[in-house]
Amino acid sequence: MAAIAALPMPLRASRPCTRLQCLIASPRGTTSPPRRGWQALPLRETRGFSVVTLASRSRIQASSLRKRTGIACIIESRLTQVGQQKRYSAQKPTEQGQSSQTDTKKPSILSKLPRRTHENIYTVPNILTFTRLLAAPLVGYFLVHDHHVAALGLFAYAGITDLVDGWIARRYNLQTVVGTIIDPMADKLLMTIGVACLAVNGSIPVWLAVIILGRDVGLAISAIYYRWISLPPPKTMARYWDFSLPSAEVKPTTVSKINTALQLLLVGSAIALPVLPETVIEAWNLQESMTAFQYLVAATTLWSGLSYVFSKDAVKILTKEEVQKRIARAAAGKKP
Repeated sequence: MAAIAALPMPLRASRPCTRLQCLIASPRGTTSPPRRGWQALPLRETRGFSVVTLASRSRIQASSLRKRTGIACIIESRLTQVGQQKRYSAQKPTEQGQSSQTDTKKPSILSKLPRRTHENIYTVPNILTFTRLLAAPLVGYFLVHDHHVAALGLFAYAGITDLVDGWIARRYNLQTVVGTIIDPMADKLLMTIGVACLAVNGSIPVWLAVIILGRDVGLAISAIYYRWISLPPPKTMARYWDFSLPSAEVKPTTVSKINTALQLLLVGSAIALPVLPETVIEAWNLQESMTAFQYLVAATTLWSGLSYVFSKDAVKILTKEEVQKRIARAAAGKKP
């Protein structure tokens, strides 16, 4: 019995069936030993037992198959999700790498673009200075033809605009390199034409005119020289006269500013003196005061000329970085 119990279920079900058939096939009158357990079962019950056993086994196998199939489906779905996550994670760094490569390429592309080398010269202070340049020859024309009232009016306009354009440039951050060049140029042109015409009329002595004009000529030659050596290549005449291309900066010394104010006062007084009545001139001794004032202007003119020669900060050659900063500042000041 122990050996039979150890056998698998199908064998246990099949062996009793064969032994029962053998026992049933024996003749009826014979005696047989007493039967135990499943041997005492009738043939129909034994056959039903084996059929029930096989049916239960098939149901167990079907349920196990269904469980295995469900587990396999779950595992397969899990594996599919894991594979999709791996593909997504593999594509994401690639996209990030491509975006990072694009970002790294942008500065290299932008760095190849040409940077601005010209500044905005069409500002209100520069326009006012340009009108002073146009007024200077008109002042000389009126002086030569003894139109002292018209010459005095234009000279007053030049002095007022000289103060206004400097205030506007400092107030609204419109300072430009070309402004630092044409502003003193307009003053010197007005002074040169006025001094020459007044010397021709006899309003001022010739020696004083020579001192004033000699200093201005020396400064003009120095400006031409420094403009040429500071101009970045290629050095052409078109680029030389392009004042929107900054290269050097002229900083007037303190003595030069004082001398310029005294020269303007001298020229204005010499233009206004013929307009005043003779009684006023004699009452205030303006003729003797004018002579003393001429010697003062001569002394300050010589001093200012020497200050440009010995000063290290009078002329400054701009570097590329300083040029870009000035252009950026001018562009920022242009924006509303």
